[in-house]
Amino acid sequence: MPDLLDRDIRTALRVDGDERLARAELRRQIGRLERQLAALLAEGFQRIELDLSVAAVAREPRALGLGELEAVRDSLAARVGEARRQLRERDELETRNRELLERMLAAPAEHKWVQISRDDVGAPGCGHWHSRPRFGLLGMLMGWWRVRISSGCPLAGRLAAVER
Repeated sequence: MPDLLDRDIRTALRVDGDERLARAELRRQIGRLERQLAALLAEGFQRIELDLSVAAVAREPRALGLGELEAVRDSLAARVGEARRQLRERDELETRNRELLERMLAAPAEHKWVQISRDDVGAPGCGHWHSRPRFGLLGMLMGWWRVRISSGCPLAGRLAAVER
């Protein structure tokens, strides 16, 4: 038993110098991709959902071979690319919604019954902007439209009262 503890790791794994360098480079690339994925998760927090689950390569703990390390790296690279695509699409959607909101605020009658939430424009919290007639049916017939801004979450007051 003591001879097992005294063995050199390199001789126990029988890894030559080139393979050690390749493993070190792959581990460095995997670490960089994991940091990029974590940064994308932080950037898109509460805007998009990213899959950060890690599938086990093997059932038992062991040192991964070069092929397995490459598979992990390639999987991470694909997930980083997908996360970037999702975040870019969400940014484009929020930009279009902000532009729509600006047009709606400038001309409410041209955007009848349009409703835009704070989540749609990337703003935190609850609430929405809604183009509505000013005096109900009379305002609708007369063409008096305005944009109403909600006061926030409708359940926030009720939940606070229940918790007391």
